[in-house]
Amino acid sequence: MTVHPAEQTDAERAAAQADAILERQRTRESSARTYARSFPVVPARAQGMTVEGTDGRRYLDCLSGAGTLALGHNHPVVLEAIQRTISSGAPLHVLDLATPEKDEFTDALFATLPSGFADKARVHFCGPAGTDAVEAAFKLMQTATGRRGLLAFTGAYHGMTAGALAASGGVTTKQPVPGIAADVTRLPYPYPYRCPFGVGGEGGAGLSAVYTERLLDDPNGGVVPPAAMILEAVQGEGGAVPAPDAWLRDMRRITAERDIPLIVDEVQTGVGRTGAFWAVEHSGIVPDAMVMSKAIGGSLPLAVLVYHEDYDGWLPGAHTGTFRGNTLAMATGTATLRYVAKEGLAERAATVGARMMARLEGLRAELPAIGDVRGRGLMIGVELVDPGAEPDSCGARPAAPRVAAQVRAACLERGLIVELGGRYDSTVRLLPPLIITDEQVEAVLDRLTDAIATVTASQVPGVRA
Repeated sequence: MTVHPAEQTDAERAAAQADAILERQRTRESSARTYARSFPVVPARAQGMTVEGTDGRRYLDCLSGAGTLALGHNHPVVLEAIQRTISSGAPLHVLDLATPEKDEFTDALFATLPSGFADKARVHFCGPAGTDAVEAAFKLMQTATGRRGLLAFTGAYHGMTAGALAASGGVTTKQPVPGIAADVTRLPYPYPYRCPFGVGGEGGAGLSAVYTERLLDDPNGGVVPPAAMILEAVQGEGGAVPAPDAWLRDMRRITAERDIPLIVDEVQTGVGRTGAFWAVEHSGIVPDAMVMSKAIGGSLPLAVLVYHEDYDGWLPGAHTGTFRGNTLAMATGTATLRYVAKEGLAERAATVGARMMARLEGLRAELPAIGDVRGRGLMIGVELVDPGAEPDSCGARPAAPRVAAQVRAACLERGLIVELGGRYDSTVRLLPPLIITDEQVEAVLDRLTDAIATVTASQVPGVRA
């Protein structure tokens, strides 16, 4: 029976409108869309950690624009910066010309940089996505060293443009692009749960460092002296895998001793996310370059490359982009950087993240589908596995991507937005905004726990997940 539009309730009309919008998206947008496939939601309003769809349903957002929204949606300091800038009559697009907003943003950014880095740093404003800043970093170091190749790591994600994709670890996106990684030497990233050396624990990190050092020094190792090494202090899309601090110090020593510039990708880890303003601060290392985007724009598109002045050998126009002068993003970025520092949100991320991981770790005995809980600060991964399968030499059981997808859907049904990552997309990733309240922490954990328990209770014993 067809219901006449005039006889529909407001809720039914809103649901029908959302369905129509989603259907138009499916028929008009490319097959490469990602998040839209996982979350059949049409956001209409958002505040803080809460997103409301056109159908009136509300969700706690633990994706935060893939880590972009350090202060959540529509934070007052961000909105005030937008309104103030627009009201001032400031030009919103000026290519790379100097503006008061850019000058203030640079001051705010440099004030947050690790000790020993800011004093001799240069900043390059890139296109609005982090992948462009990665490309800029590669070109900068290739220009400075006269070399070509790159050192990158298993599990890495650096973006989707040519060089960034080549340095990333995911095979699926690279397979259709022949020769994309020809100049990249892949090194093993420490991953205790699925150790590339099969030993697990801290031993894997030590072997990774030894392997890297000996490979670079081996005249028959096949590695031509590279232009740079790029790494993440915590792999985000790789499944929230944190690098041990000692291993990061080893990478800094190994690269410094061999005159190899070290680039640290802080696109997702920056601005307090890991419990320090920048993830490199946990280990105390000072890289040669840092790639930054996402949260530095205060929810608007912005990406920069910050590097030691000794590498500044570019000629004018060596790396350009039309949208390098996003005045609004610089204003919201300044407001965000200063608010995170002033309110101690990095320290709160460390405290809250440790509490969340402790509770999730405590669920492993009760919910054996939880294979591993890891992360740093408010960058948390819960890897789901097949509890009925035999563990490997490190005690890790096979990944359970189907279960993970079902858990993501079950979370959405319970009003919680989470995304997947890691090997086989079997890791539930939590990236809540830094302003998450204690009450919201409990709600997130309760909903996630219930989703995992409900999904895994329905699995047939002995059937691969």
